[in-house]
Amino acid sequence: MRRKASMVLAAALALTTVLSGCGNGSEAEANQTYDPNAKLNFTWLNILHTASPPTDVVKNKLEQYTNSEIQFSWVPDASKEERITTALASGQLADMVTITMMTNSTVRNSLKSGLFWDVGPYLDSYDNLKQIPQNVREAASIEGHLYGVPFQKNLARSGLILRKDWLDNLGLKVPTTLDELYNVARAFTEDDPDGNGKDDTVGFGDRSDLRYSSFKTLSSYFGTPNGWAVDDSGTFTPEFDTPQYMDTLNYSRKLYENGYLTRDFAVTAKTDQQQQFAQGRTGIYTGMVDIASLENMSQGLQKGMELVPVNKISNGDGQYHIWSEGSGVGGLLAFPKSEVKSEAELKRLLQFVDDLLDKEAFMYMTGGIEGEHYEIDADGSFKIINQDKWQADVQPFAASRPSEVTYKLKDSNPRKEMANELIKENDKFAVLDPTVPLDSQTNNEQGTELQKVITDATFRYIMGEIDEAGFKQAVQSWKDAGGTKITEEYEAAYKVVQNK
Repeated sequence: MRRKASMVLAAALALTTVLSGCGNGSEAEANQTYDPNAKLNFTWLNILHTASPPTDVVKNKLEQYTNSEIQFSWVPDASKEERITTALASGQLADMVTITMMTNSTVRNSLKSGLFWDVGPYLDSYDNLKQIPQNVREAASIEGHLYGVPFQKNLARSGLILRKDWLDNLGLKVPTTLDELYNVARAFTEDDPDGNGKDDTVGFGDRSDLRYSSFKTLSSYFGTPNGWAVDDSGTFTPEFDTPQYMDTLNYSRKLYENGYLTRDFAVTAKTDQQQQFAQGRTGIYTGMVDIASLENMSQGLQKGMELVPVNKISNGDGQYHIWSEGSGVGGLLAFPKSEVKSEAELKRLLQFVDDLLDKEAFMYMTGGIEGEHYEIDADGSFKIINQDKWQADVQPFAASRPSEVTYKLKDSNPRKEMANELIKENDKFAVLDPTVPLDSQTNNEQGTELQKVITDATFRYIMGEIDEAGFKQAVQSWKDAGGTKITEEYEAAYKVVQNK
């Protein structure tokens, strides 16, 4: 195990005592300094994305590598909003807290209130943390302050998955424009792509999630801004008040009217959308990251299924755009001042996070133990060799990696590897949301409810229940109910950041 920051920290802190706990001791303990080479004992309030917490197999390896003893408090993803906000309100936190709900009003207000350490001034003292790109730091900041180590994600993961075998059956090529994509949706619906002689297929499968359904991705292809547009004068315009958003509405409405988009999309859950695709009822799916899962789900249901990921669709001008979720930020590893009482404790915890960014720790959290959970094939491909054991020992840690992009693993599944490459390519034309590092108190308080006005109007327009005038009326209602104030607050916050 390497201790990259040890000498720097030792010189800076004049360290004299041994770390025995983090943030839970007396005032005298809070004034102590700690040797970065000594064992770290700390608590971690973390999000659990699997059905059960992990075994101790990988935890033990991580503790050995980082010279630490970790006490996890796992919060199920499904209840994270309630549990995390309750913990923030009550002050019952851990030394390190995983925060993924960056738009939640309670979270943002807690961050802004000074409850957590601003780690921005410290990152450049560590070999790995100093590699976090400046644009990621800015995107993870609130009004210029970085209240935790950013979880680094791909800039833009969105794209389409198409039935390549259906394309081949119909003599069609992989689409590169919105017009070509529309024709594929038509052909997948009307031209019997599976050759069974039945009218039982639809082009686009979709679900009741405006952000992660086809609409947001199609909107990118039309050149719609991501969330908000900001011009050179600092004037902000919400995405749904732009011509490109209306173009997307009309495109989606035409798909729906002609039956090329599933009729029940507005009440369809993601798992049902996946099942429709796996059963051969739909031929276009939004979400390149799910390609391997869809293949696995289709086993025993579809013979000869061949899939192809697609990331570049233009509106005909040869230019590509794709929306970025969080501008490459998946949340923060934050350190509450109520638990981490001294700068020395903070630096020791930051060293732990820095160690997690080492390749060896990354591999523990990604694959587990080589030869036991995974193997590297002769061509350098990464392959899970014991799926059940990997799910029990390793999978819960995958979402806890401080970075998903620092190291590249070649997937043994060629379609998944192709999707991974296209996701990486998306960085070149990812469209960022300019409000990610900004703050609007009105949006914190009312944004979720106000967005429902737009979401409802969008679905109703696609399904032909309202016309353009009705949609514009909904936009005006959004403005009158608080949207105009949100716009003004973002503009003011933007000017503050620009002038710093």
